[in-house]
Amino acid sequence: MPDSPTESTEPTRRLRPVQLLFEPQSDEPEPERFFDLESIEDPAELLRRSTELALAFRAAAERATDFQAVAAAQLADPRRFDALPDAEIARRADWTPDYAAKMVEYGRGLLQPRRHED
Repeated sequence: MPDSPTESTEPTRRLRPVQLLFEPQSDEPEPERFFDLESIEDPAELLRRSTELALAFRAAAERATDFQAVAAAQLADPRRFDALPDAEIARRADWTPDYAAKMVEYGRGLLQPRRHED
C-alpha cells in the first residue's frame, strides 16, 4: 500500500530513447527539385517527361475546377436553408461575381446527371 495518496501502485517504466525514423536536418537547405526534371540530361527524355507532367497537371486542374463548380452549385442551391448568393461564393473562392454565377450554372449541369441516376 502506498504511503501517500499521490504515490502510484503501477510499476515504474523505463524510458528508452526514441528510434530515429528520419535524417536530422542539415544546416544547408537542399536544392529545390521539381519531379527530378533538372536531373534529366537527354532533351528527348526531358521533353517526354515534362509533357507527361504538364498533361497530368492540366487534367488535375480541370477536375479540380469541376469540383469547385459542383461545390458552388450545392452552396447556391435554393433548397438549402443556408443557400449562399453568388457574391458570397465569389468572395470565398476569390472569384468575380460573374464568374461565380457561371460556375454555379456549370456545377448545376454537372450535378444534373447524378440526379437522374438516383
